[in-house]
Amino acid sequence: MEYSELLFSQMDEIFYSDILLWNAMIRGYAYNGPHQKCISMYDKMIERGLIPNNFTYPYVLKSCAQMGMIREGKKLHCQILKSGYCQVHSVANSLLNFYMKIEGYCNSSELCDMGNVNLSNARKVFDVMLLKPTELWNKMISAYVNLGSVECAGRLFDDMPERDVVSWNSMITGFAKAGDVEKARDLFERMPEKNVVSWTCMVEAYASSGDLDQAKRLFQQMPVRNVISWNSMISNYNRHGKFKEALDLFLQMLLGGVDLDGFTFVSALSACSQLGALEFGRWIHNNLIQDWSHFGVIVATALIEMYAKCGDVDRAFKVFIKIGNKDVFCWNVMIKSLAIHGRTGDAVKIFFMMQRKGVKPNDFTFSSALFACSHGGLVEEGHQIFYRMKRDFGINPNLEHYGCLVDLLCRNGQLEEAELLVKEMPHEPDIAIWGALLGGCRISNDSKLAEKIMNRVEKLKTNEPGVYVLLSNIYASSGEWPEAVRAREKMEEKSLWKKAGCSALEVVGV
Repeated sequence: MEYSELLFSQMDEIFYSDILLWNAMIRGYAYNGPHQKCISMYDKMIERGLIPNNFTYPYVLKSCAQMGMIREGKKLHCQILKSGYCQVHSVANSLLNFYMKIEGYCNSSELCDMGNVNLSNARKVFDVMLLKPTELWNKMISAYVNLGSVECAGRLFDDMPERDVVSWNSMITGFAKAGDVEKARDLFERMPEKNVVSWTCMVEAYASSGDLDQAKRLFQQMPVRNVISWNSMISNYNRHGKFKEALDLFLQMLLGGVDLDGFTFVSALSACSQLGALEFGRWIHNNLIQDWSHFGVIVATALIEMYAKCGDVDRAFKVFIKIGNKDVFCWNVMIKSLAIHGRTGDAVKIFFMMQRKGVKPNDFTFSSALFACSHGGLVEEGHQIFYRMKRDFGINPNLEHYGCLVDLLCRNGQLEEAELLVKEMPHEPDIAIWGALLGGCRISNDSKLAEKIMNRVEKLKTNEPGVYVLLSNIYASSGEWPEAVRAREKMEEKSLWKKAGCSALEVVGV
């Protein structure tokens, strides 16, 4: 565009006033950017007295939509109405795309008032369009479905002069998202023609409603499956905690010669993580994932998490350092993995390293870093990280962040400072924060404060047995045995039992 702009600026006056050349520059900026120059070119064109036409407006509207310039787009709409270009299909379609883009963030109630059919600007543009092919109807239905307004989508679907398989699939997806499996199934049964997307949508509908058995039966009945169908079913097994079944299906997919993609590997590695199936995860890595650039950082992050959860944090770190363009999620997983495995100092170093690399941390990053500080006794670093959240990154600490800092202070004998922090925090303390304070009371043998905390815990009406065990241990440490017994009796009265911790490791072979 720089060279095009140079040529354009050197044109003779007779060419400089040619609307075709202005349109070419406007179109170029709309497709290649920067979009601001597209709009400024349009403004200069108006200043020179040139009249925009149907080859001008679509590209300026495209740039307004990309930049979220709602007011400018509406001004263009007014000019289009005055000029009479509103019935030109390319212009009307661009107006529709513009309103869909800017209204995509609106609540569905703004787009459809079920009482009097008070629709959005996008719908108004759609209604007055002369030429409305099926693809345009589908686009409008899909927009309503994405916003959760299934009733609006349904009325539009009923009014369609002709429907294709995309129309039916969009409505099935809408009912599935709304949790109305019966209506989705009714549409599915009435479809004159089904494709692999139709079947996959229906499988997803049953799985999302919790009926995994019916989803499995429908999946097995599918006449044709593609990689998305397989990925959907494997992911559904994972969501319902059926990790062994997910890996079995992954093997069937592999033996069936289906081309695997990044989502396949993420689901399979996630199942390995949950099962502790280190050898199987390592086999996937060594034999199936070879081209890192092809699958991207999402698969690499899943690999890091798999190795870390299966106990091989060194291998996880080796994968991490080989990744070129790491996103914030990749950094978060590595920080948390190192912290969980006791390498808290390394976790904090990675936290500061990501900022030097220009990656902006999010609230999950701070949770992981504070968790590392808490479990590593890094009080100074924990304070620094906590107070930088708001000051340097504009992130308001949530309950989890406060809980980590309270836990850090309590673990290091700073019970009074932790208690003061709880009093000053803008959130109502939850059971995790009271539990952290109780842990501090146990370290300091402060049974009086523990009693006060338990009075607050009682008001939460929680069924967490751990706090009663802590209280009993605090009394026992202080030699107050009757009180220790009473704390245990309260557990029995509430039928609360603390489960013993355990580890699980399952190796799935090929």
